[in-house]
Amino acid sequence: MNYILNIYWKIYALKNLIFNKITFKRKDIIYTDFPKISGIILITGQGRLELGTQVKFNSSRRSNPIGGDTKMIIDLGVTGNLKIGNYTGISNATIIAHDNVVIGENVKIGGSVKIYDTDFHSLQPTLRKKSETDIPNTKSIHIKNNTFIGAHSIILKGVTIGENSIIGAGSVITKSIPDNEIWGGNPAKFIKKIELLHT
Repeated sequence: MNYILNIYWKIYALKNLIFNKITFKRKDIIYTDFPKISGIILITGQGRLELGTQVKFNSSRRSNPIGGDTKMIIDLGVTGNLKIGNYTGISNATIIAHDNVVIGENVKIGGSVKIYDTDFHSLQPTLRKKSETDIPNTKSIHIKNNTFIGAHSIILKGVTIGENSIIGAGSVITKSIPDNEIWGGNPAKFIKKIELLHT
């Protein structure tokens, strides 16, 4: 029985790898080495995606049961830009990069995190009535090196999260966070400074 299961999971992993490689080729994704992807990643839009070395994505319930979502979703819009740095790991997140999202190196992004650099719709109700006038505001997001974003958090447009900072699970980030701080809540508030170990 174990032998049959092992064969099944090997075939499953190979199928996912082929599907992901086809997606990357079709979308002209730029990468140093092909990322480790557990599951199948969904990439939509015509924008640009650039990945550093040894990037990891979890994109299934089996790969991260706390994520809640069944896959990792990236939407690049028409002219969006998403850059993900070396050694960064992301689980079952949704990233909407219609403007510009930069994620640094050694970043850990927990299950079901949402990153939105757009409002999706105009703030004016009269403009939302027609698709041709329903133009949303967009603003860049920058998540700096060594940050840790807790599961189910939401990061909104125009935010910078400083180096080494930690976002508590389930937080809503509406404003920028300095380096070396822990924030949490809805909306997120300062909790405490991080005292870095020097080795």
